[in-house]
Amino acid sequence: MANCIAAVTLLVRDYDEAIAFFTQALRFEQIEDTPLGAGKRWVVVAPQRSQTRLLLAKASTPEQGRQISNQTGGRVFLFLHTENFWEDYHHLQSHEVHFTEEPRQEAYGLVVVFQDLYGNKWDLVQPQQLPPDTEEPEAKQQRV
Repeated sequence: MANCIAAVTLLVRDYDEAIAFFTQALRFEQIEDTPLGAGKRWVVVAPQRSQTRLLLAKASTPEQGRQISNQTGGRVFLFLHTENFWEDYHHLQSHEVHFTEEPRQEAYGLVVVFQDLYGNKWDLVQPQQLPPDTEEPEAKQQRV
């Protein structure tokens, strides 16, 4: 049997606001939204073509509520790979996603840290495959 991580739980304040953020700002697919009774739902979202999914779990205790914005102690929590960094970066900007830094080129690829609607940190990464081209398309056009 092949092993894989099928889902990661992400604590949220509200199911619907979390679904809206992940499907609109991050362009994830909503995989499932099943009522479980007593106000609980099984809500699953994922990037297109991804094997790993996020289970959006509404915090149900005060302790869980305190962890919503700090699920990894201030460290980057999740790493979202992209095939088109600048398109996704500008899409996130258009949805008023907060970036904690400017995009930068690293040995492993082009990267920027952003926060989800609750303040958890994510890396948007275009993995290094070809010689780096860190210039935005608009900047290239202006030079030509």
